[in-house]
Amino acid sequence: MRLHTPLALLGAALLVLVGPPLLSTGGGSDTGTQIPGLRFMVPNTPGGGYDITARTAAKNAEDAGLTTDIEVFNLPGAGGTVGLTRLVGEHGNGRLAMSMGLGVVGAVHTNKTPKTLADTTPIARLTMEQDIVVVGKNSPYKTIQDLLAAWKKDPGKLPVGGGSSPGGPDHLAPMLMAQAAGIAPKSVNYVPFDGGGELLASILGNKVAFGVSGVGEYLDQIESGELRLLAVTGAERIPGLDAPTLREAGLDTEFINWRGIVAPPGLSDAERDKLVGLVKKLHDSPQWRQSLKKNNWNDAFLTGDEFGTFLTEQDQRVGSVLKELGL
Repeated sequence: MRLHTPLALLGAALLVLVGPPLLSTGGGSDTGTQIPGLRFMVPNTPGGGYDITARTAAKNAEDAGLTTDIEVFNLPGAGGTVGLTRLVGEHGNGRLAMSMGLGVVGAVHTNKTPKTLADTTPIARLTMEQDIVVVGKNSPYKTIQDLLAAWKKDPGKLPVGGGSSPGGPDHLAPMLMAQAAGIAPKSVNYVPFDGGGELLASILGNKVAFGVSGVGEYLDQIESGELRLLAVTGAERIPGLDAPTLREAGLDTEFINWRGIVAPPGLSDAERDKLVGLVKKLHDSPQWRQSLKKNNWNDAFLTGDEFGTFLTEQDQRVGSVLKELGL
């Protein structure tokens, strides 16, 4: 997230240069990446960003021969903090990991949960991704300018839906949009959903005036014409998608989301290194490279203690932004 607003504090840690891809070296039996019985928890409903990331990572790891029979399961609730609490309760379980991201950081703040990401074992940050502003195909808003004009006129009458709890990426993005448009963030009628899958049904059913979500979640619906893409939240347009950036639309702000993997606390060094090693080999695989391209995900790979430091910084920054927005 890079912001040219008073909230520039939040953005610096989110724009990270990553190195060039390496070549995969082969199967899990040779590289020591096999983790029999590995389970991958998704802390929101099917169809959301965490879900797509987890299922893509699991399939890519299996296709690359790194490990076999990864079980992906959903445990939604409270913006991801139900899953987080479960993960922290699995002390010492080296066969469990959880897909997560900026949304869980925010949900910990807004839900005031006793368990936080500081209680987990950081494994890796995987991706960064632009958010998108979308409406249903029958929406009266044909352009982002149409939407902004109506939103400024009466913010409370235009509910905006997001696939994260307050404090998460789909909440912060429209709040920053509102601030840049001269709309008081407290006047925004934000409707949270537990993941992009639930949000999609409400956008298509005209239950919200517009939605904000990750680009990778709704590519199929955009391409089929079910959703109309009005804008993207990053610094540049997304290749192949006909939509302006927020700055092109006259809003002086940018926003980038990220996603990663954490594991339970209390792992041995060997168990932690095994999980980190598996994810490193996944990151280097041609299967994962293809998935990054297909989903318009930006590679943002960071592992272990460095990822843990990043999580601490993100926790502090989200808290600061929520306070600054009066939320």
